[in-house]
Amino acid sequence: MEPTTFIKINPADSVVVCLAAKSKGDIISIDGKNITVCQDTPAGHKVLIKDVEEGEDIIKYGYPIGHARKAMKAGEWVNENNLKTNLSGTLDYEYKPVDATLGIADEHRTFQGYVRKNGDVGVRNEIWIVPTVGCVNGIAEQLVHRLSSETKGEGVDAIWSWHHNFGCSQLSGDHENTRKVLRDIVLHPNAGGVLVLSLGCENNQPDEFMKTLGDYDKERIRLVVTQKVKGDEIEECMKQLREIYAIASKDKRQVVPVCKLRVGLKCGGSDGFSGITANPLVGEFSDWLVAQGGTSVLTEVPEMFGAETILMNRCKTPELFQQTVSMINNFKEYFLSHGEPVGENPSPGNKAGGISTLEDKALGCTQKCGKAPVSGVMEYGDRLEHNGLNLLSAPGNDLVAATALASAGCHLVLFTTGRGTPFGTFVPTMKIATNPTLASNKPHWVDFSAGQLVEGRTMPELVPEFIDKVLAVASGEKARNEVNGYREISIFKNGVTL
Repeated sequence: MEPTTFIKINPADSVVVCLAAKSKGDIISIDGKNITVCQDTPAGHKVLIKDVEEGEDIIKYGYPIGHARKAMKAGEWVNENNLKTNLSGTLDYEYKPVDATLGIADEHRTFQGYVRKNGDVGVRNEIWIVPTVGCVNGIAEQLVHRLSSETKGEGVDAIWSWHHNFGCSQLSGDHENTRKVLRDIVLHPNAGGVLVLSLGCENNQPDEFMKTLGDYDKERIRLVVTQKVKGDEIEECMKQLREIYAIASKDKRQVVPVCKLRVGLKCGGSDGFSGITANPLVGEFSDWLVAQGGTSVLTEVPEMFGAETILMNRCKTPELFQQTVSMINNFKEYFLSHGEPVGENPSPGNKAGGISTLEDKALGCTQKCGKAPVSGVMEYGDRLEHNGLNLLSAPGNDLVAATALASAGCHLVLFTTGRGTPFGTFVPTMKIATNPTLASNKPHWVDFSAGQLVEGRTMPELVPEFIDKVLAVASGEKARNEVNGYREISIFKNGVTL
């Protein structure tokens, strides 16, 4: 039996997606018809399987992904040159709740984690240096080097500083976003100890910042204001770090129920395979985790545009529906306030990989959160309060969004990609390849290949393997970004810099 070279995702679709490159003149047999391919069409791209008029919607995933710029014949390659988004400004929405019952059994799975004094759980036991302002980034890097040299990294999983450019010369919303994200990092349970490193004269005043931490563990979280240190601030910081290290290095992993696990859902460098392989696989995992009592978080609000009603109608309550409407429309207003259209999201890499409009991207992107009901809606910088599936307000930018997911309290981020990317944020950032070529070309970037789904593996076969892989990383196995040492943060900025 010859391997399938194309897929019709939904019975209502007017396109098929090529699983392998098609040449002009090739025949696609679908729905009792033979369609002749009109142009050479790359893998991951769309071929029209019915004639359409100018302005008529093109259907993929069972939903419109835009409209035809001109009349087209069956067999034509559908791409950004002949397909135009339907998206415009803000909309009014009607709540039409759907049954989002999962019907997945509780398997009572566990992982090996670090139980913190406040009952929270971490999947890493690291020592972090968190600057309150970018002016002390250089000091922070020196401290990481010195502590790592002294300790050889033994007894803890890693020693890192989370340098950034902010903490001063910011006003209102930007200033508050910086404080909230830095607060979230300091309180994150993946840290066994934290040195908060301040200059002293910045807008993000150290004493006021420490108040945002609430009732924190003062043995494991300490502050040094470098301008107040008489003499060598490095020595004073090292004194504090040695004491923090002595405490954190005694921590041991223990058995933790999987209901404690919190996972962020992110995609980047998406391609035409994303909505067929990696995103549905992650969606299966998300549903499984929610069914176990755990938590998953979907963000990238601009990449919900065009698929937002699917999420809205899965909201558990009318209040959550209204919060989701506000999240979507507020982000559209953010675009419009800068004079930018809401539908110009797909990157050159997206388009080269087979994604032609934002609706095309969104309908594939949102599959990462499966079919679970929406239990919570969060503003940027907020910390998780509800188990289950949560929606988080943040942009689509890979590092900003991944940082926001980690800041919300996610222990790790599942990052699907068709083009490939090496980066990681301040928690393990697992890369799931959408296609076999990426997995083969970049094994040092990729943690798991969902491309196996176009090589003959089935979803029921692959899901248990993927669950095991995620739980292994939660239990201490290093993600590829950790092995490579690629870890950083990025904070959302909107306003002026003084």
